[in-house]
Amino acid sequence: MRRWLSLLIVVGTGAQAQSFSGRGFFETRNYAYPQTAQGDSGRVVSEELLRLEGVWKPRKGIQFNGSFDARFDSHRQFERAARLDWADRGTLRPALSVRRLSVILNKGGLTFEGGRQFIRWGKADILNPTDRFAPKDFLNVINADFLGVTAVRATYERGSNTFDAIYQPLFTPSRGPLLNQRWVVLAPELAGISIADLGARYPGRGNVGARWNHLGKGYEFSVSTFDGYNHLPLFQAGLRTIPQFTGTLTRYFAQMRMYGGDVAVPLRWFTVKGEAAYFTSSTKTADEYALYVIQLERQTGEWVFVGGYAGEAVTRKRAELDFAPDRGLAKTFLGRASYNLDANRTVAFEAAVRQNGAGMYGKWEYTQAMGNHLRVTGNFTLLRGEAGDFLGQYRNNSNLQVILRYSF
Repeated sequence: MRRWLSLLIVVGTGAQAQSFSGRGFFETRNYAYPQTAQGDSGRVVSEELLRLEGVWKPRKGIQFNGSFDARFDSHRQFERAARLDWADRGTLRPALSVRRLSVILNKGGLTFEGGRQFIRWGKADILNPTDRFAPKDFLNVINADFLGVTAVRATYERGSNTFDAIYQPLFTPSRGPLLNQRWVVLAPELAGISIADLGARYPGRGNVGARWNHLGKGYEFSVSTFDGYNHLPLFQAGLRTIPQFTGTLTRYFAQMRMYGGDVAVPLRWFTVKGEAAYFTSSTKTADEYALYVIQLERQTGEWVFVGGYAGEAVTRKRAELDFAPDRGLAKTFLGRASYNLDANRTVAFEAAVRQNGAGMYGKWEYTQAMGNHLRVTGNFTLLRGEAGDFLGQYRNNSNLQVILRYSF
């Protein structure tokens, strides 16, 4: 009898040590575009997302993370195939995908995470030049979401220092806008010419990176390095004459080496943040350049203000055809302000204005929570500028967006 009682106590204790938590949401995003765009006459786009997330802790120091997405849309930007996507390499968003699937092991100051995960570097809020393990989904260039990467990451914390080492064996590219839809703007001389997407050539080796962060008295800084491939593509253009005259585009990814750092210094009236990185490449068609950001941040009452400047210095110009939204925001003044009206309502505004006035972007947003589960967001995005400017080229893409999210 005592043996059975002891066994029950051991089993019960083990069960109590375990924990599982799950959550999720269903969201519908609906866009209304007042203007048609080149190659896309659609004015209303609806996107639906079901996300399920779970965390299982079988014992102290071990944690499993899982997140899965199911999607559908009205504009044929998402796949219709009922397959589970693990790599996010398709030009369309997968209908079913693994967003995150990883295990975290922790012992003392050492933490290891392996599997599909999200990795963010940098301290700036408006642009992060050092954030090299964070590809994005740019089907909608202005409202881009981060993509997970398959990697192993070791983080060691000792006192005021944190050391981070990452190896990403499977390359995950950023997803660009689709050729036949409004977020691709082709040169006028290509009007009427069919363009065929010939897919991508992916790198044959992985990415590695390391970062050291130090928290001092009244300041914090880090230095980082990256060796691998840019997740944003270059393009190789071509022509086919059979069976008809057709232009072709093939995506490929330049080798990249990055040396960067960031700093944050809280002062009496505001916090100063800076981030900079220099990029070299052995790919003969890739630019070499530096990106940097300087910003001020202040929180007063229910207000939060962030404003700054993003700059670029090109040391070697070699690229002829690329897609680089991070560099597209360079030489730009950027800012964001938000105000909490109460516990359930928030208003926000953000903007980016080119230093020469050639392009601008502004977004006004209102969010309201209705009870414990429902949240409604409405925003208006305004884009203006010249055709040759990164922001200005999307001047026909101003839109009104309504988002409904039910969380459970």
